[in-house]
Amino acid sequence: MPTMSRTKRAILDAALELGARNGISGTTMDDVAERAGVAKGSVYYNFASKDKLFEELLTSGVASLSAVLHEARVSAGGWAGVEDMVRSMLALIAGNRSLAKLMAAEIFRTDRAWQQTLFVLRREALTEFVEAIRPLAPADDGQRLLMASSIFGATLMGGLEWLLFSPERPLDEVAAAILYPFTGRLAGKTG
Repeated sequence: MPTMSRTKRAILDAALELGARNGISGTTMDDVAERAGVAKGSVYYNFASKDKLFEELLTSGVASLSAVLHEARVSAGGWAGVEDMVRSMLALIAGNRSLAKLMAAEIFRTDRAWQQTLFVLRREALTEFVEAIRPLAPADDGQRLLMASSIFGATLMGGLEWLLFSPERPLDEVAAAILYPFTGRLAGKTG
């Protein structure tokens, strides 16, 4: 994999910061150039359009998430694997709040140029949860995908909630709170 230039990294970092703060629609290429400390031409040299810039940001973020989830899933089996995946996802969110905020805002949008690419990558991340759930749930793959989406969504939104409103809570406590509803204990079941 080729090394990314400092200019390109600065542009991506600036776009991430601005996109998380102002939203993608509220961020211009001029804003990105100014924040990155580069000429506007440098932004367009590296990215043909704002859509291409944010597509790269989001797709690389989701690809990183998929890799982290895969590693966590294969490190442990059964419910412990799901727990490891949630903790790993929370650690990733804590390590890059701006990306998590941007992903939460964009992952369900259907009107973006990059939506098809993001859909494929999101599906890869969800597949990691599906595979972890497979031996635990006597369901078809469509049901497992919905279960996986529920855990993924709860972790993403719970992680953002944690970082914004309760950052003093330890990660393991947050993971346990996110996973608790999935254990059946809220409904009075044991397990």
